[in-house]
Amino acid sequence: MIKSRLSAATWGLAAVATGALLAGCSVSASVGKPAPKVSKAKLADTVSERLAATTGQAKPHITCPENLVGKKGNSTRCTLTASDGSTLGVTVTVSSVDGDNIKFDIKADDTPSPAAG
Repeated sequence: MIKSRLSAATWGLAAVATGALLAGCSVSASVGKPAPKVSKAKLADTVSERLAATTGQAKPHITCPENLVGKKGNSTRCTLTASDGSTLGVTVTVSSVDGDNIKFDIKADDTPSPAAG
């Protein structure tokens, strides 16, 4: 019989995913001209802050591979990495743009990926 054990970090990832799904996060960030976009660093920080606020846990480590261009429907995939190395994908999608103000939704994947190797 094989027993499955989830680390505290994996449980934390599951809580983040559940919290993000239940809360239906919507975040706005103001950006400068000429093209409306959110830098990948600001996006990662904003997503981390919103997930922490939604779950009541410490800010998770988030990385985003690219800037988010402010066009409704545009999206990018960020990654939440837990202290044990396990990861959880997070999709960030632009819901609306008003001038330089970009609003976006955050949706965490349902299942984390185990740490490599």
